Amino acid sequence: MKYVLVTGGVVSGLGKGVTASSIGVVLKACGLRVTSIKIDPYLNTDAGTMSPFEHGEVFVLDDGGEVDLDLGNYERFLDIKLTRDNNITTGKIYQVVPHITDAIQEWIERVAVIPVDGKEGPADVCVIELGGTIGATIFSRHNDSGILDAGDIESMPFIEALGQFSYHVGPGNFCLVHVSLVPVLSVVGEQASRVKIKTKPTQHSVRGLRGLGLTPNILACRSAKVLNENVKEKLSQFCHVPASNIITLNDVPNIWHIPLLLRDQKAHDAILKVLNLQGVAREPNLDEWTNRAELCDSLHDPVRIAMVGKYTGLSDSYLSVLKVRIAMVGKYTGLSDSYLSVLKALLHASVACHKKLVVDWVPSTDLEDTTEKEAPDAHRAAWNLLKGADGILVPGGFGDRGVQGKILAAKYARENKVPYLGICLGMQIAVIEFARSVMNLQDANSTEFNPHTRTPCVIFMPEGSKTHMGGTMRLGSRRTYFHVTDCKAAKLYGNASYVDERHRHRYEVNPDMVAKFESAGLTFVGKDETGKRMEIIELPAHPYFVGVQFHPEFKSRPGRPSALFLGLIASSCGQLDSWLQKPMTTRIPINGVFSPKVYPNGHQNGHVYKPVKSLVNANYHANGNGVHV
Repeated sequence: MKYVLVTGGVVSGLGKGVTASSIGVVLKACGLRVTSIKIDPYLNTDAGTMSPFEHGEVFVLDDGGEVDLDLGNYERFLDIKLTRDNNITTGKIYQVVPHITDAIQEWIERVAVIPVDGKEGPADVCVIELGGTIGATIFSRHNDSGILDAGDIESMPFIEALGQFSYHVGPGNFCLVHVSLVPVLSVVGEQASRVKIKTKPTQHSVRGLRGLGLTPNILACRSAKVLNENVKEKLSQFCHVPASNIITLNDVPNIWHIPLLLRDQKAHDAILKVLNLQGVAREPNLDEWTNRAELCDSLHDPVRIAMVGKYTGLSDSYLSVLKVRIAMVGKYTGLSDSYLSVLKALLHASVACHKKLVVDWVPSTDLEDTTEKEAPDAHRAAWNLLKGADGILVPGGFGDRGVQGKILAAKYARENKVPYLGICLGMQIAVIEFARSVMNLQDANSTEFNPHTRTPCVIFMPEGSKTHMGGTMRLGSRRTYFHVTDCKAAKLYGNASYVDERHRHRYEVNPDMVAKFESAGLTFVGKDETGKRMEIIELPAHPYFVGVQFHPEFKSRPGRPSALFLGLIASSCGQLDSWLQKPMTTRIPINGVFSPKVYPNGHQNGHVYKPVKSLVNANYHANGNGVHV
């Protein structure tokens, strides 16, 4: 087994996850099999109970693992299925044995050989990302002199373990890629066009890395500009890294260009040389990635989606990548990472439809009547965004804040024939709205929001726990069977009889009310294996009104968008009928973009993951579906 370790220095948020994923893409394009491990040095055992404000979204794996969003990047870029053990945390390690550095090394070696691409046997290369920042520079209060800092203190056991691990596996089996910042500064008092590229932060970071027992083989330098040869020579001289092994990760229009940047600068040659794989690998074939990146850059015809929720808000830098008009209604303002997989799934689908994605973030509380009285301008702005969208999406979430606004958004979509996709809570919201507005059940509610409601159309699952929050939900891959074969969802999934999608919820539609709902016109087209748990809803007379209890965004891929997100985008731009009429074989490929490929057994990726027993949380069904109990 060969190992590539990706670390980060100077500041956080440089894109270690995208860099690690892109390295995997290039190595995979060279004909190598690749797996990934993410190390998160926090004390939580997993990301399940961490605030989206602090940590971004919780990504859910097939085996029910609640993990860091970087594992979502790995799965999307490499088209693999990871396990909960591919995410190492301090909390998991501390649960096992007192010899922490030994436990970390053993964990890495054990997980690295687990196949994640549906093939037999271990991968050729394991890409490991170490979370946190190494070798930052801090300053004393008295004289502002630079003092070298080890970085995030919680990372220290992992840094020591990885130093030992590099010696343990030996030369030719370990390559360290250090991602660092090379800032570009305008020269004070001179012409605005004059800029200077500063290498000192990276020099300090590499010095700190060496002091901790890790020697970088390759430098990946994040910078606004392409580094010239003089800068590379300076970095080479002071960081002791060959100039040919210094890679520029400059700003690009979209992240699908990152693997191309690595290929163009021969990063694969540098990695293969360190790992003694030059005679094994071929030249990378990234034609599909090139076509997809160029297609994304060339799109101009927008489709507008409103996203309604509580984690709404999107930076201008992110908007430069996404352009198709979708209203997203939520309640978590100011953090796009909270819905990262949803945004990626929207992007995958919009590129497949050759449309430019524009996401309008609609704070759900701003749609409510109380906001109209307290902040009329915010209320008016939110409704203008919602009414101006081509489609509406209500993502998953927890808690009762902003629920009324989401209900109003679902009502607007239903009454005005605007394409609607409700995910998890978004489906439950649609059911509540239908009960109140169509069935005239004014007290209809979820017991999550009103435990004493007289009309509980959404209830707590019998097997759930109301006292323990972590790991007690219905998690991971579960099977949904289609009970209505000519529905839009089934057609989008390629007329499959069932699909396996990932779940994360505690509440469900009340099965005792299903007959009343269907009599009133709401169709439950997908159910679990018992037929008592509702998974997919549709309004047959609506252009596209779909709600799902699962999270389809977690299995969307750049070349194979989620079927239901594809349906939302296609309906929003008037393409749904033509997509539904196409035979599955004619849908792939289109300029390097693939529509959902569903295999006869209903699995989108063509294989069933069989979990290896973990050291923690190790209860699994023995049905081969990787379902966590």
